[in-house]
Amino acid sequence: MARTTVNPLAPGRSNSVVRTGPYRFTRNPMYLGMALLLLAWCIHLRNPLAPLSILAFFVYIIRFQIIPEERALLAKFGDAYAAYLSDVRRWL
Repeated sequence: MARTTVNPLAPGRSNSVVRTGPYRFTRNPMYLGMALLLLAWCIHLRNPLAPLSILAFFVYIIRFQIIPEERALLAKFGDAYAAYLSDVRRWL
């Protein structure tokens, strides 16, 4: 276990760049999981407009959470995080 924060609102509390587990495949496994749950909910609703909520989720989470989070982690971990950014895709 990496023993780092899981709080997405406090990226400065991170103490290492985790590259194991799901982080080998996606930089944002928690947000990807949320998007998949939202997709399942949209399928359950059977409303043709429901998938727009997935688009809204992606736009919001990228702009207001992921980009600021990546900036903070890049400032904290420098080259180690830059290498991770180039090696692992944001989603899949």
